[in-house]
Amino acid sequence: MKTFQTFDISAAYDDIHRTFPCYKKAPVIGLTGNFRDGECTLAEGYFTSILKAGGVPFILPSFDDTDSLINALESLDGILLTGGADINPLFMDEEPVKELHSVNPHRDRQELLLTKLAADRQIPILGICRGIQMMNAALGGSLYQDIHSQMEGTRIKHDQDLERSYASHSVRIEKDSLLHRLFEKDVLPVNSFHHQAVKEVAPGFRVCARAADGVIEAMESTEYKSMLGVQWHPECFILRGDECMMPLFHWLIKEAASFQEAKRLHSRMITLDSHCDTPMFFDRGIDFASRDKKILVDLHKMTEGRLDATIMVAYLKQSERTDEALPAATAKADRILNEIEEMVAKNCTAVDLAYTPNDLWRLKMEGKKAIMLGIENGYAIGKDISNVERFRKRGVVYMTLCHNGNNDICGSARDNAEGLGVSAFGEDVIKEMNRVGMMVDISHAGEKSFYDALEISTKPIVASHSSARALCDHPRNLTDAQLKALAAKGGVAQVTLYDGFLRKEGHATIKDAINHLNHMVNIMGIEHVGIGTDFDGDGGITGCASASELINFTRQLLLERYSEESIRLIWGGNFLRVMEEVQRK
Repeated sequence: MKTFQTFDISAAYDDIHRTFPCYKKAPVIGLTGNFRDGECTLAEGYFTSILKAGGVPFILPSFDDTDSLINALESLDGILLTGGADINPLFMDEEPVKELHSVNPHRDRQELLLTKLAADRQIPILGICRGIQMMNAALGGSLYQDIHSQMEGTRIKHDQDLERSYASHSVRIEKDSLLHRLFEKDVLPVNSFHHQAVKEVAPGFRVCARAADGVIEAMESTEYKSMLGVQWHPECFILRGDECMMPLFHWLIKEAASFQEAKRLHSRMITLDSHCDTPMFFDRGIDFASRDKKILVDLHKMTEGRLDATIMVAYLKQSERTDEALPAATAKADRILNEIEEMVAKNCTAVDLAYTPNDLWRLKMEGKKAIMLGIENGYAIGKDISNVERFRKRGVVYMTLCHNGNNDICGSARDNAEGLGVSAFGEDVIKEMNRVGMMVDISHAGEKSFYDALEISTKPIVASHSSARALCDHPRNLTDAQLKALAAKGGVAQVTLYDGFLRKEGHATIKDAINHLNHMVNIMGIEHVGIGTDFDGDGGITGCASASELINFTRQLLLERYSEESIRLIWGGNFLRVMEEVQRK
């Protein structure tokens, strides 16, 4: 990927902060410039509103080089998509209607790309007039090229002759919306200068305000993301001293400040996802170096979500335990580990294998992502205990004792009517794992197996991807008694982002995951919790659906008022503490 020399806004403000210790770094907001006739311009109301709300405006000229845009976005904490000309319908695979006004294809190309890149990086976005339309088009929605000719029942004048800083009609706001919380009104007077409008909102959005004739006047994210668009021009009001629209700009600055702080935290700590199943897709032609739609974890998504490291597991479905099947399971585990190593070697300039917590810090300093190796299901060792040491020498940092079914090591949380615990062979396996420095993982283990393992192990044990049974009664989750027992022995439980383990009915969201984490912190203490997403193993929830969205989890932790130290512990500090203790000879 090419790199371009760009002005590093964040570095400049860091220099100012060092020079003036009392200076508080304000969020930097990128505003799209209105490019026409060879000039880039910006109406005064936009940057005036951003300044008054406490942000620093930075005008983005109309360039559409991907690498340069990415470099620019790295320095921004928020985006304001400004108003302007119609959007060229050819970019949405439509032919123009005769009522279409002037378009600006040069600006369109940049802003469609900019919006998608910003959304992938979870950067807060406010869209104004053309900006709401651009946001909707870039993220999969549709537009009316001309509401008066294409939309039935349009009767309001949506292009006022009245001076721009005065309202000309009203919009009705949905009561359970973000917009309603901002303005605390059911009806809001607005100005109006458009004839294009949102037709169908993009996936992940909802309509939150309409004009009396049904025209969509505002949309907002349904996925706990900082994205909001309005059809009117709120920036005009401040120019005559009217602050009635400032809640929109205060919202953007507040969200940008949260995003800025989350970025700062991620730069200062190791962020580790303790469990992902991406290797399950290696035989499906995926490209880990691209932003591959078939998987939830790749280099691009890890970068977007500011995830430093993930533990990729060699997953084995529990199958027969015959003399023929067991060696085949061992061979399969080796093959998957080989595939992980081959993937890393293929992308060695951007990612590397890590075997210790110190490796993670070294790779972060080198600007590389880190992959650690795990095994999901002790079925992989068969009945040959020497495989434990052999897999450890390959770099495997943990092994789950079982999966969904009993094996020769222990009884599972699923399909274990007999209530089996750890077998005599399993006891030897756990002791050998302690000896060679491999973490004992009891996710998927039955309750008796859990307590047996806790008693047998001389080192702390972990649950790499398990949540709280008190909040979701599923046998894969841990009871409060288990959580307390695990913490008492120095262990760690990692909240998983698996829908069915977070709530029994309906679809889980990032709020459910936070609720589980809060509960586990209350039961175990902050030193015993973490995050194991189970991405690509059916993990992924609304608000945290892939590695690119993991910074949203940090923002939720900030919203819950967790301290920097607590967030560091949650994001891998606790898990790595156990890893260090287990690996210590």
